[in-house]
Amino acid sequence: MTQTSVHRKTRNAGESKWVNLADGPVHYIDHGGPAEAPLAVLVHGLGGSHANWAAIAPLLTHRLRVVAVDLAGFGLTTAGVRSSSVHGNADLLHRFITALSGEPVILVGNSMGGMISSMVTAAHPEAVRDLVLVDPVLPLTPALPDGMVTRNILQGALPLRARMALARRRGIIPKDKQAMQLVTLCCDDPERVAEDVIDVHLALAERRGYVEETARDFAMAGRSMVFTVVNWRSYARLLASIQVPVLLIHGTRDRLVPFRVARVAAAAYPHWAFAPATGVGHVPMLEAPQWTADRLLERL
Repeated sequence: MTQTSVHRKTRNAGESKWVNLADGPVHYIDHGGPAEAPLAVLVHGLGGSHANWAAIAPLLTHRLRVVAVDLAGFGLTTAGVRSSSVHGNADLLHRFITALSGEPVILVGNSMGGMISSMVTAAHPEAVRDLVLVDPVLPLTPALPDGMVTRNILQGALPLRARMALARRRGIIPKDKQAMQLVTLCCDDPERVAEDVIDVHLALAERRGYVEETARDFAMAGRSMVFTVVNWRSYARLLASIQVPVLLIHGTRDRLVPFRVARVAAAAYPHWAFAPATGVGHVPMLEAPQWTADRLLERL
């Protein structure tokens, strides 16, 4: 397995790199950090990418080596022959961290990335020293997201032909607006996201361009995530089996995974550390990066 450094550096963006695994290359951003420090691997959620960590990553590099991965089907990592499902990406994430580090890593996962990071930690405890879950998808109590989020989920669950027909009726959405949908949907107050971090998202949208498989990969990941939640007893047992230290950070104004779900999880797993992000939505690392970095570093 080889690593190749390429492309460019921009403010907050880090250095774009690739690691070649047996079934294809995986893209990640290397934000640097002390050579002997533990490696922290930042894992995005559904529809996200390495860009989601641009605000917080520079706040961690004085104590940690920090990389932000693009899962299969997202960011600059195309799925190819690989599955973009949560189980497929859990396998990819394990192989990715094994390729990058011979020592246990710190996994930091947001939303679907929290689910995937939990799967890797449960299956491969020797590979993970600490687990940080940032507004993860959780199984422990029924709670619907708000109306706008529910509409997006339902549209994502439509068959591909139906989604394409809907897209044609709406017309082509400019790439910059597509890039901003995540920020608008996931933040309680998008104005809190720094302008240079927005620029990283826009730069990625421009660099990535149109990828024909995007709708397919998104749908596969979304369906597998929903199926995992529906099978909530099995998922709850998986979370209960995790033995490494866990920090749960959750925004009190999260519209995708309501805060009451996190409260139930914190009660179910009292050995987890729990840090409510007051007045923040689904992506504290974008809305409150300094607060989130402080909680993470305090725990470690």
